[in-house]
Amino acid sequence: MDCYLFIDFGSTYTKVTLVDIAKEEIVATAKSYTTVETDVTTGYNEASRKLFSKVGQEVNIVKKLACSSAAGGLKIVAIGLVPELTAEAAKRAAIGAGARVIKTYSHNLNSSELVEIKISNADMILLAGGTDGGNSDCIIHNAEMIAKHEIDIPVVVAGNKSCNDEITNIFGDTVEFYITENVMPSLNNINVVPARETIRNIFMKQIVHARGMENVEESISGILMPTPASVLKAAETLSLGTKDEEGIGDLAIVDIGGATTDIHSIGEGAPSKPGVFLRGLEEPVAKRTVEGDLGMRYSSTSVYEAAGNRMMKKYLNIDDYDLEEEFRKRNDNTSFLPENEKDIFFDEAMAKVCADISMKRHAGIVESVYSPLGTIHSQTGKDLMELPYIIGTGGVLVNSKEPANILEAVTFTIDDPESLKPRNPKFMIDKEYILSAMGLLAMVDKNMAVRMLKKYIVMCGGNTNGFEK
Repeated sequence: MDCYLFIDFGSTYTKVTLVDIAKEEIVATAKSYTTVETDVTTGYNEASRKLFSKVGQEVNIVKKLACSSAAGGLKIVAIGLVPELTAEAAKRAAIGAGARVIKTYSHNLNSSELVEIKISNADMILLAGGTDGGNSDCIIHNAEMIAKHEIDIPVVVAGNKSCNDEITNIFGDTVEFYITENVMPSLNNINVVPARETIRNIFMKQIVHARGMENVEESISGILMPTPASVLKAAETLSLGTKDEEGIGDLAIVDIGGATTDIHSIGEGAPSKPGVFLRGLEEPVAKRTVEGDLGMRYSSTSVYEAAGNRMMKKYLNIDDYDLEEEFRKRNDNTSFLPENEKDIFFDEAMAKVCADISMKRHAGIVESVYSPLGTIHSQTGKDLMELPYIIGTGGVLVNSKEPANILEAVTFTIDDPESLKPRNPKFMIDKEYILSAMGLLAMVDKNMAVRMLKKYIVMCGGNTNGFEK
């Protein structure tokens, strides 16, 4: 049996998926705790042992491919000119590449900011600024500051193309840099794909910080991308399809993890009601947001800070819990698994908070603007009100008996009337935990990835895929 083996080195678990190439079926899946504190090889070997113990026949592994968000994933500093424009465009490009943006800077950098960057644990800098042929002073100044302070991480240059030659001379042999297309070539025109691909290619070649990852690399075909980028790739593949396989249309993926909650939406997000005009930056068709303060384990205390007692009360009888103690317990023991009904209720209430807040931040808003012509309505961000599908993934959703109850938290409610959250979507679940694997498969065989995603993404509470016409 010829198979592909896909590996996801997640922040909490290492997941392995074995796919029968001829039958286009999942042979088996397995997971083990990601042993990032010691050597990721240990967790990988344990997951592999579990996987192959389920396989009752000889297997020929044609290709092994991996994605990774271990050791905190890919961490980027984004730099631009104006906060609402090129700095925001740079941030979107980095997030779309599967990175976690740990800091965004705008205008001319000063020495204290360069010290911040130098002592940060960033893996990469995305340097933008100016439209093509526009402002050149800022990006040149910032390049000079990066060179002066001897920043020793890769710099992706994605700003005013008129400055590329001068930046090349400034960096010379002292800074590792890569020049790509401007993330904002003209005002309000976003161009994030080239920068996104450049970031991914650098990640493939050299961003491997987790202990023992170099040992794993010797036995696999390659680490292709950060895990969130692989999930986004799967979302695009399922939504848009290929020239041979029809996609299912607009969708969003809610990925609740141990460190972050990610929302991936595929769709234009244009106003669903007449008389609403768009304001602000153009939204990408494939959009990802990552909330670093909304995670089930590594950032659980931040969830409490974001939610407070009031929001927890919305989803949980808080009188039955010492909230501070429950959040701290999960933060201090990232391998904690709920062992009883009380723990499960608390975890699922946490997940609802993560889903609620993250979708609110991801979706657009509509506001009333008063003008001499009367009241008009402006939309900032994506309108997701008519979104047909919400797909849930992440351990708390995949293992829940009622994942739809958690996903319900992402929908529109009257207590937040300006939000453009989804109103009546169908709730689907990544029951076999394969989205990251299918993103990797799409890099090898996109048609096969579409077919398998349609087969294995199921309706919440059932085994039907829900995508039949």
